[in-house]
Amino acid sequence: MTRIFSGVKPTGHLTLGNYLGAVRRWVEVDQLRSDALFSVVDLHALTVEHDPARVLRLSRQAATLLLAAGLDPKRCTVFVQSHVDEHARLSYLLECTATDGELRRMIQYKEKSVGAREAGQSVRLSLLTYPVLMAADILAYGTDEVPVGDDQTQHVELTRDLAVRFNQRYGHTFTVPRATHPEVAARVMDLQDPRSKMGKSHENGTGIVYLLDEADTVRRKIMRAVTDSGEEVAYDREARPGVANLLDLLAAATGGDPETLAGAYASYGALKKDTAEAVIELLRPVRERHAELAADPGEVDRVLREGAARARELARPLVDRAYRAVGLLPAG
Repeated sequence: MTRIFSGVKPTGHLTLGNYLGAVRRWVEVDQLRSDALFSVVDLHALTVEHDPARVLRLSRQAATLLLAAGLDPKRCTVFVQSHVDEHARLSYLLECTATDGELRRMIQYKEKSVGAREAGQSVRLSLLTYPVLMAADILAYGTDEVPVGDDQTQHVELTRDLAVRFNQRYGHTFTVPRATHPEVAARVMDLQDPRSKMGKSHENGTGIVYLLDEADTVRRKIMRAVTDSGEEVAYDREARPGVANLLDLLAAATGGDPETLAGAYASYGALKKDTAEAVIELLRPVRERHAELAADPGEVDRVLREGAARARELARPLVDRAYRAVGLLPAG
């Protein structure tokens, strides 16, 4: 069976964009057709300035939301990255395989290091090397497919390069994974800046729908969404990004087609109202299940503990083999 690995970083509250862009597909497709592992990749949250208490809180919240969204521990493996030592163990071997030059060419390193300097912060070494940790996340499990967005394609290409290089130097050890770009239900853009992707964080969050937003909050954000000049409701991503974003959201929530839906509306107000109600209904079962799980943290802990045990069982033999391949003396 094809093995898939994917993860979510606990650097902010999960959004409607995370759900429609990745998590819903994990639930409805990936966990059903493959041997899938889904991880809260908490070590990646340490590459920039962070509040330890917030990382801890967001890690638990992310794990709980993945389960609330429908990931089934009987069908897939859900765990926290730092609970499985093999990620860090393998990361060092891959740092010894990667080069300084190829890491400094990573686009996200260039962008985030500039942002850190502009904010008067130091640039942590882990920001440079975290694509290697990401490679370890993937390679430790003999992963075949990595479902990613376009912004992560470069990191998967690095992972492939490191796997091939390691195999050539030390003998075949790793499966060379491939990036997959599954068609998503919607390109979810910021409600206040519809030419930008809906991210986990913004100065005030008014353009972001979070999975745990109350219904009134979701309604208010969507009713205040930026639209476009003119009054015609038409689906045109380039000329009318605000309206197109609303139509994409409505289509994703109802299973409709955005161009067809456009013809059913004569005003922006009516489109916003229906989009808000559809999104509220889409997220309602996730929020309700999250509340149930949050009230029983022991159950979430059990799932994560069992998930980490299975992940460790899968990763340890492969990582041990990699240690032997590079010439390290076996322990015990």
